[in-house]
Amino acid sequence: MRITPLTTISGTPSVVKLQKTLGLWHIIIIGLAYIQPMTLFDTFGLVSEESHYHVPTSYIFALIAILLTSISYGHMIKRYPSSGSAYTYAQKSIHPNVGFMVGWSSWLDYLLSPMVNIILAGIYLDALFPTVNHWVWVIVLTAFMTGINLRGARFVANFNSLIVFVQLLVIGIFTYLVYSKLQMGYNAEGPITEATRYQLWSLEPFWNELTSVGALVTGATLLCFSFTGFDSLSSLAEETKDTEKTLPKAIFLTALIAGVIFVISTYFMQIYFPNDPKNYFEDVAATQPDILLLVGGSLFQSYVLAFAIITVMASGISAHAGVSRLMYAMGRDGVINKKIFGHVSPKNYTPSYNILIVGVVALAAGFMSLDIVISMISFGALTAFTFVNLSVISRYALRDGRTKNFKDIFNFVIIPLLGFFSIFALWLEIEETALKYGLWWAMFGILYLGYKTKGFKYQAPQHNEHE
Repeated sequence: MRITPLTTISGTPSVVKLQKTLGLWHIIIIGLAYIQPMTLFDTFGLVSEESHYHVPTSYIFALIAILLTSISYGHMIKRYPSSGSAYTYAQKSIHPNVGFMVGWSSWLDYLLSPMVNIILAGIYLDALFPTVNHWVWVIVLTAFMTGINLRGARFVANFNSLIVFVQLLVIGIFTYLVYSKLQMGYNAEGPITEATRYQLWSLEPFWNELTSVGALVTGATLLCFSFTGFDSLSSLAEETKDTEKTLPKAIFLTALIAGVIFVISTYFMQIYFPNDPKNYFEDVAATQPDILLLVGGSLFQSYVLAFAIITVMASGISAHAGVSRLMYAMGRDGVINKKIFGHVSPKNYTPSYNILIVGVVALAAGFMSLDIVISMISFGALTAFTFVNLSVISRYALRDGRTKNFKDIFNFVIIPLLGFFSIFALWLEIEETALKYGLWWAMFGILYLGYKTKGFKYQAPQHNEHE
């Protein structure tokens, strides 16, 4: 069958575009798979230590920042239903050069996220099969993740649906087991007495005499990694049915559903593990195995850890889908090579070259350390969140003059400002490693932008389809 050109960008015909095949629940499933709700088991010990034993409150702090920012994403999607996400919003609303730098920084979030999941899956598999060279797992997992994404976004959503359901089932069973032990009057230290720090159905796991706002914000900064993924859903704008209505709702609901699960589960977990996490866990930075063993026993632990390999791959598949769409938007603009990065497969309507490139980059998981990758991701994510909030103010309040009534001021000034300041509070607690690597990456981006704009004499190129 002959394929007819559908659009022309700067005189160059594009034979095929991304197709709108995703509905509300497809998007939410992809988002939840990316977020990977079972990460609450991995982060609990570290956040309990940093927050002075108030993990659910730190989740609430993080959730507030994320929900405020998700509203800003919704406003920008309605104006620019593009796959470029924060890159496009800052480009169109603030300045093309600012947009490029936001997109460049976002690569640290999007491009490295699949790598994190390959590293985690590799760790689990190395523990189960210690005699197998870890490069075997890196190559096999990368090939699998890439192959799934080449089939298309709807296939990704369908593949992840069962995995997300089982994750929620595991969390539900785990929470019930913890609740049952608490109801019988026992926590991880033995019988609960009046002198025990936390009692069932008390507010003390949220707030008590040990509470420190600074400690809660530090915990929330760590937990932002748990929410990473809700923002990448905006990169599916050109594959979502009724984008302006569906996608803002999906992004908000994804963050809200994940947040509610995190808060409820960790409320009971905090009561069950009321004191210094070093009392219960061998490694407070990787508590999932110990938590599962202490609450559910060895059989429950073994089953869930085996399933954890699948969950991290589902998250990696969703992350892979998001970054390939961001690269597509930047390639379509011409800020990076258009023929390669702006290509869409006429068979599956996917940015296939980008998917393959991300797969090649993901192979670096074979020699990258997990802590460095996570640090770099947090820099990119906070950069994107910051500028999405600023883009709403610039676009709607300053450029469009939407400040004539209280409703507009509330929507386009107050809410994004609250989102901005909540993210700024997280910036104040960012790890030094994340800041160092992020600034180095930003410097390379500025040098490349200077080359692309001939010494900043011109603006970075942009795609004008939605302007």
